Amino acid sequence: MASENNHNTCSKSKHQVSAMIKQGFISDPFLGPPSKTPLSLSRVSVSPPPSYPNSPIQTQNQIRPSPSRSSPTLFEMMSEEQTRESKQTLETRHRLQERISRVLAEAPFRNPDGFLGFGDVKLTITATDGFTVSMDVHKRVLADKSRFFAEKLRRSGSHSVEICEVDDVEVYVETLVLMYCEDLKRKLMGEEVSKILGLLKVSAAIMFDAGIISCLEYLEAIPWSEEEEDKVVSHLSELQIQDSVTDVLQRVSAEPSMSSRADDILLRLLTGVLQAKDDKARRDMKTLISRLLREDASDHSSYSNRLDISKDTLLHLCHGCLSSLILCLSEATCMDESRRDRGVLMGEIAREADNMQWIVDILIDRKLGDEFVKLWADQKELAVLHSKIPTMYRHEISRITAQLCIAIGRGHILVPKETRYSLLSTWLEALYEDFGWMRRAYRSVDKKLVEDGLGQTILTLPLPQQQTILLNWFDRFLNKGDDCPNIQRAFEVWWKRAFVRRYVSESQLQITISDYPN
Repeated sequence: MASENNHNTCSKSKHQVSAMIKQGFISDPFLGPPSKTPLSLSRVSVSPPPSYPNSPIQTQNQIRPSPSRSSPTLFEMMSEEQTRESKQTLETRHRLQERISRVLAEAPFRNPDGFLGFGDVKLTITATDGFTVSMDVHKRVLADKSRFFAEKLRRSGSHSVEICEVDDVEVYVETLVLMYCEDLKRKLMGEEVSKILGLLKVSAAIMFDAGIISCLEYLEAIPWSEEEEDKVVSHLSELQIQDSVTDVLQRVSAEPSMSSRADDILLRLLTGVLQAKDDKARRDMKTLISRLLREDASDHSSYSNRLDISKDTLLHLCHGCLSSLILCLSEATCMDESRRDRGVLMGEIAREADNMQWIVDILIDRKLGDEFVKLWADQKELAVLHSKIPTMYRHEISRITAQLCIAIGRGHILVPKETRYSLLSTWLEALYEDFGWMRRAYRSVDKKLVEDGLGQTILTLPLPQQQTILLNWFDRFLNKGDDCPNIQRAFEVWWKRAFVRRYVSESQLQITISDYPN
């Protein structure tokens, strides 16, 4: 009679575990009769790989290269590789067997003296590679804790169940052990996120509700690394338990209104940094926010999810820095040195210039710097005030001009030639005057980078304007040397354009020495 029941169980198996197929944990499950030689309670079976007369394992002494050969043949190399792979498979199975044996050694259903007594259901779990585990479990526990097992055991009436084609036997066994635990939270404590996700997947597959709830509560309460966060979001999105995962995903899911308020939040953050009272904290947060924005701008894989930063927001901050600079420089030009510490005022100038450089960097990184170039080129009043302040206090301001020239020279800012010429007309003299101080005072200033950017910017202008600027630079460089930017390369290109290549008419090549307008 038992044999007949087993036969009936096997014939009904394929449609009995459709719920687990949907979960993706079992690819082709079926309920079938136990093996002809059932495993003992404490035994874990490992099905060895098949053995053939010419298998690599049996012939490993025969495939060694002959001493007369200098190197092994292709067949011998392939055979050795198969031998290594077979050994690795056996070692992997042996380690898995040891881990499962440790789990079973502490399993509550292994104690026949307990209140449940001996198990009345022989449960066999077989992996996709043939690895098999059998254990005596209790129908009452499986039916009470798992809606899947309750339905299958009620229909079949069998006391022997086999689950086949399981992806991870170890996690499956551990989930069954959890069904016997009263305090699941304590049992799970200390487990890694990856293990919890595996237990959650099996619990969802067999409809073990208490296991699902405990795993979700555990995931909600513990911190995640970035890698673990991606795994959690990915796994939870695959499981058909969306109503239960809301609390877990609250830490990573933004409200729909969050993106619409991003510009307001960014304005608050940037304003807070610009007005910070602690200089070290201000520098740290500038570095952090710049890095985050740069990573966001360079993430081409999620263009639709990028942070939308308004150009108007950044330009609003620039106008605020400009107003503060003009106020500070105006006060510095007419102050009575006996009434206020000049160093404090100059520190404020340097701070505001540094703030401006930071916002300009963000504009350039976000490819929004074109409008600021025109704004900076129009600062005639600020340039006049700048010329009246000692160089040691004002050179921070000239770094903004250097920033823009580098970006224009690299093609990161595209503005009309009138705007480029206006920029140099307003600020080039100041850059010349401050270059020596910039070079000596800041290790972060790359002299070569500034010189290349300036030279390339000049070379984007019409030839007559190149001539005017470079002839003026020629005289200055001969008198100032290293305290003046060395743009000999730009001078050489202009020379070849004007006198060697002759792409334009002779009438445009007349050399006239004149100053560029201030």
